[in-house]
Amino acid sequence: MRIIAGKFKGRTVKFPKSNLVRPTTDKTKESLFNYLVHSMDFDGIKVCDIYAGSGSLGLEALSRGAGQVHFVEKDFHVSKMLEENINSLNAKSECKIFRMEAVKFSKLAEHDSYDLILADPPFFKFDIHDAVKNLIEKKFLNPEGVLLIERSIQTKKEDEQALGFEAFKKIGDSLIYLFENSEPSD
Repeated sequence: MRIIAGKFKGRTVKFPKSNLVRPTTDKTKESLFNYLVHSMDFDGIKVCDIYAGSGSLGLEALSRGAGQVHFVEKDFHVSKMLEENINSLNAKSECKIFRMEAVKFSKLAEHDSYDLILADPPFFKFDIHDAVKNLIEKKFLNPEGVLLIERSIQTKKEDEQALGFEAFKKIGDSLIYLFENSEPSD
């Protein structure tokens, strides 16, 4: 898996040999970022990559100009590979890893707020529904912030019912859900 565009274009992202990680395909990642670069300015934004795995999505955002990326990954061994990927890009100062479950992260009383949250959870796990609910209610998104979630077409009914909004894009067997924060700033 490679970084598609930006200052790290062409650099390799390592993936652990594990059934815990399902990497976003290049086709899906390219489609997601084509949408994002036409709808937001990446220069200096703060990004959170939840269910980060190897960090492919967050590192792509960093490559395209994000100022800071926070990664949430619960598995120790997977997060060690994520750390290796960050170090291979000399990007440690722009990145922070939270080694915890996404739902626990989404319940933090004190937290940063983000311009972009990317979530690529395991397709047939449903804790993403609670995590998204918490992220929105606890204002993890900045005003005008965007939350993108990649899910399986096979869980469409459950996902749309729990999330309260429909998928906006289908890519292969993936559905992409988009939540845009339209709350005015205080």
